[in-house]
Amino acid sequence: MEIRRFATAGEMVLAVAHHVVSAVHRRPNLVLGVPAGRSPVGVYEELGRMRAAGAVDFSRVTGFAVDEFMGLDRSHHGSFHRFISEHLLAGVNIPTHQFHSLNGAANDPDAECERYEAAIDHAGGVGLQLLGIGVNGHIGFNEPANALVARTHRVTLLEATRRANAAQFGGDEARVPREALTMGIGTILKAEAVILIASGAGKAESVERMIRGPITTQVPASFLQTHRRVDVYVDEAAASRL
Repeated sequence: MEIRRFATAGEMVLAVAHHVVSAVHRRPNLVLGVPAGRSPVGVYEELGRMRAAGAVDFSRVTGFAVDEFMGLDRSHHGSFHRFISEHLLAGVNIPTHQFHSLNGAANDPDAECERYEAAIDHAGGVGLQLLGIGVNGHIGFNEPANALVARTHRVTLLEATRRANAAQFGGDEARVPREALTMGIGTILKAEAVILIASGAGKAESVERMIRGPITTQVPASFLQTHRRVDVYVDEAAASRL
């Protein structure tokens, strides 16, 4: 892991955005994995500004969302597809047919997960995977457990995760779905390169455990220690325990 520390979250956001843009310049047809959540929002907004300024062209980029809530169609106000559409796709020119997301409303969730794995393989695999990290050490919706699933799969969300996502549902945790579909740990680790973003003191413990702790299914992000190329971008608050 390469740890990149910044005095402020704003400086971190700019650095991540420039990293992504450099990757697109090197490979215009980059396959980019993208998460929802608070961590990447500033990065997405900066990418939109850079695109508007003519600094980057995303027209040949293929995108894959990391995860999605079960039971929500793509137009639902709480869906991750809609979140990414509003915060990223509205500002960059990834063609609609080149952006892929899991269908949380699929009649057969298991078949949907297999379809998604096949779509990633058909695209040639993820070249650059962006990730956030949960306060409990999850990446994607791979929750701490006695065992982790390698491939895209259906998962039951822990209460801490549902609580952390309540803002998308009017602050009401009871409205957050109890299940989700997510890229598996193996799917994530197959990406050529990974960028993990963390800011704020609330992420300090999970960042420390990811980097310094043992590799354990109780901290899914710790498996990134096994990856050949991971850049961890943190502000001083998130890095305070390192």
